[in-house]
Amino acid sequence: MQQLDKYKENDLREVKQLGLWASIAGLGYIFWLVGGMEIVERLAYYGVKATAGIYASDPASKGGLGITMTDYGIIMFIFALTQTTVPIVTGGLSDRLGYKETIALSTVIKIAAYLIMAFFPSFLGFTLGAMTLAFGTGIFKPGIQGTMVKAVPRESTTMAWGIFYQLVNIGGFLGPLVAVQLRQLSWDHLFFACAAIISLNFLFLLMYTEPDKQERLQRKAAVKAGQIKQQALWKDSLNEIRKPLVFGYMFAFSGFWFMFNAMFDVLPVHIKEWVDTSTIVTDLFGAGGTQNPFWIGLLGLNHEGTRVMPDFMMSVNSIMIATCCFLVAAGTARFRIMSSMLAGALFCTGAMLVVGFTPGAWFMIVAIVVFSLGEMLLSPKKGEFMGNIAPADKKAMYLGFVMLPQGIGWTLEGFIAPWLYDIFASKDRISRDYLAELGMAADTIKGIPQGEAFDRLVAFANTTPELMTQTLYQANDIGMAWYIIATVGAISAVGIYIYAKLVFRLQRASAAAA
Repeated sequence: MQQLDKYKENDLREVKQLGLWASIAGLGYIFWLVGGMEIVERLAYYGVKATAGIYASDPASKGGLGITMTDYGIIMFIFALTQTTVPIVTGGLSDRLGYKETIALSTVIKIAAYLIMAFFPSFLGFTLGAMTLAFGTGIFKPGIQGTMVKAVPRESTTMAWGIFYQLVNIGGFLGPLVAVQLRQLSWDHLFFACAAIISLNFLFLLMYTEPDKQERLQRKAAVKAGQIKQQALWKDSLNEIRKPLVFGYMFAFSGFWFMFNAMFDVLPVHIKEWVDTSTIVTDLFGAGGTQNPFWIGLLGLNHEGTRVMPDFMMSVNSIMIATCCFLVAAGTARFRIMSSMLAGALFCTGAMLVVGFTPGAWFMIVAIVVFSLGEMLLSPKKGEFMGNIAPADKKAMYLGFVMLPQGIGWTLEGFIAPWLYDIFASKDRISRDYLAELGMAADTIKGIPQGEAFDRLVAFANTTPELMTQTLYQANDIGMAWYIIATVGAISAVGIYIYAKLVFRLQRASAAAA
């Protein structure tokens, strides 16, 4: 009975963490192997994810889907709902069926997703490809992260999650770097490349050995023999979700994930439409930019070397995390997990306010840097928190629960944030309104293909794109969408503070009972 008791309750202990080098030295080859698989998966994933809004809003004449941001929001709503629901429902499958098997299955599904996007360049085709990609990703995450939790000693978890998150963002940096160059050739080049990249994980799987596999098989045999009664997976998951610790986590962090995903779903489009990134190139290389292919590739410039591509601007986030996350992890190892997450939410909220305040290119860099610091304080901690409190036989299930607040926040954001952008900041919509003010016939405006209204406005007004962009920005409240998003983040920070108080109280009660 004592052997089975360890499966029943959540572990709320705050285990003292080892120092920087002691923690790193304790990470075995399985940790680095799954880190390699995560880099490959994120490289392919962010090659598409970082450019999705640009692909959707680009006119069909340039190879894009030529749809409104509201229509793009429908795709992101479906994508977010699928990706965040799947691990909640199927996370426990990795614990029962095996991590290696679920990782392999997810890789096959993700290859199919990228091929669907390549072969079916339409609203319906991209929606189906996005759903398939989200489904494969939802299966992939619990298997990878469950492996990591089982392979890492409890006293090294803070550093392990920090380094793991750092490895994730190496892939997050390389993905847009590849995407920027390939999409300038054609969009299907990008999708085919992502299918090839994710296939590399089969090589890692040849070297993969599941930790504690024998324990899982023994438990499976005990269940089969009737020695352990095992509920249906959905009932087991529901029982765990209903615990105040998990239920409270779901609501406290939902607003943060609304704000977090708006940064990645909408900001690339905002930068493309309103931010003159040529000023960065001019400050670095002079008025003529650069024709050096090394700098064009490394800095994610357009092929002419005159401006930074918007999707690559987002890579500042990944660069920051890939180079600094282990330092932040080491610095926060002595702090309570919940205190670190609260600080992270406040930093990210501040970044949203900066984005709404000004269209300056360097200010966008500052906002992304501040946001990245907040992300490093919060996001790695969510996996550490859930991995620590999970019962021994439900690690992957609880890591699937990490997606509960992300599922609520991202699903709502997936539709609402692009819709807000469409209302307050869509350059195409604002250009159509201005064309009407300048006297263009309504039927003529209606006949302009989606995504091409600004170019028609520039020609109709006989001015330059730069001057017209400034005129439209000053005449409209472009930042309002970002102020609303920041408000959601601020409300979430209050919820995180209240939840932290609950966790501290439960920890004290647990310590007293022990």
